[in-house]
Amino acid sequence: MANPGPGNSITLRIDAPSNFTVTSELAAAAADAGAVVTALDVVESHPTTIVVDLTCNTTGEEHAEQVRDAIDALDDVTVRQVSDRTFLMHLGGKLEVVPSVPLRNRDDLSRAYTPGVARVCMAIAEDKSKARNLTVKRNTIAVVTDGTAVLGLGDIGPEAALPVMEGKAALFKQFANVDAWPVCLDTKDTEEIIKIVKAIAPVYGGVNLEDIAAPRCFEIEARLRDELDIPVFHDDQHGTAIVTLAALRNALKVVGKTIGEVRIVVSGVGAAGNAIVQLLLAEGAVDIVACGRNGAIHRGEEYADAHRKELAATTNPRDFRGTLKEAVVDADVFIGVSAPNILDEADIAAMADDAIVFAMANPTPEVDPIVASKHAAVVATGRSDFPNQINNVLAFPGFFRGLLDAGVSDITPPMLVAAAGAIAERIGDDELNASFIIPSVFDPLVAGAVAEAIVRVVESSKE
Repeated sequence: MANPGPGNSITLRIDAPSNFTVTSELAAAAADAGAVVTALDVVESHPTTIVVDLTCNTTGEEHAEQVRDAIDALDDVTVRQVSDRTFLMHLGGKLEVVPSVPLRNRDDLSRAYTPGVARVCMAIAEDKSKARNLTVKRNTIAVVTDGTAVLGLGDIGPEAALPVMEGKAALFKQFANVDAWPVCLDTKDTEEIIKIVKAIAPVYGGVNLEDIAAPRCFEIEARLRDELDIPVFHDDQHGTAIVTLAALRNALKVVGKTIGEVRIVVSGVGAAGNAIVQLLLAEGAVDIVACGRNGAIHRGEEYADAHRKELAATTNPRDFRGTLKEAVVDADVFIGVSAPNILDEADIAAMADDAIVFAMANPTPEVDPIVASKHAAVVATGRSDFPNQINNVLAFPGFFRGLLDAGVSDITPPMLVAAAGAIAERIGDDELNASFIIPSVFDPLVAGAVAEAIVRVVESSKE
């Protein structure tokens, strides 16, 4: 299922003879090895030789080596160096601090720093609420992780989580002009994480919890929301749920069904799965079966985990008891936030007519999207190389933009529903089809629409 993509892009620096056909031969060798050639540049030219940079997309490190070997096998051709373009992008990190005020002369320095800054400090000391307007707090988010549930990689530690958190911060800035900073904590202790986040909170206007393993993430989020006076958003929960609901609203339009009548199966009962279920219930879903590793969550089982207890009490009205594969039989909607390759073609074929499949495990979905599309009317994934990418970047930048603009400290279910609606409505009825149920992550209007929706909810609650 893996296709060559820009996430595995390489540039090969090649020494080659200076004949008329050599560049075509290089491109053909790379293509024959399964790579997708995206650029070919002559960077040096000599009387009998040239130096060529050939850039191509591969499926991974092993494939990159195969491409190198294929080019090396050409007569009088030598691959001098292979550069991984993803690693090159990360050299030195993806963030920097840039002053937002000019520091051109002594007068500027006197106001931005000493002695003038002392007056601002004293104003905040007398009234701490002024920090929101007089410091970076007004527009700054802490992206907090302990590195225990990073992407599909699991517990890889805070240092290894840092590239993801840097990327998250960059997305905040790019899409919603929110300044964010990675805070990767070298502890897995729930109480210590809560204590640290509370201690650094004066600097930030909000907290984005990221890639913290369940069930600790639930307690951390709940406690911080209770104990801080700034909004706390757990993207793995709330962001995923918002974008999933947005996509489902439009998918249901495509197949002509309503959320109250469809049978929904959710695979995965961690942070994302729980949040999705809660938001679907708020939207009016009635028949939801949530499945963990051992099958359906149902009332006849005793669960130690509070969230599973809640799922048992609020879902599965038919009291279905069985495996995931059994649960999807005649189901209208499958939503996966779990593990790769847990369903096959026969499972999707057994679903109801005009089925909807959201296979969102990354990087490998719960079922091959190509296979699923043979039987399901609408298929979506978390990947960028298939239609209908369900990506949290559609939600969290604009959501925090709205929270910061509204100056609120709490996140409510109406905000989540409103954000989902704003995303879904970016697809007009004249644009909507089975391959286009969710806007592009590069839609420049999405973040603003989400932010405006949050502000409207806040303003209406004050009336």
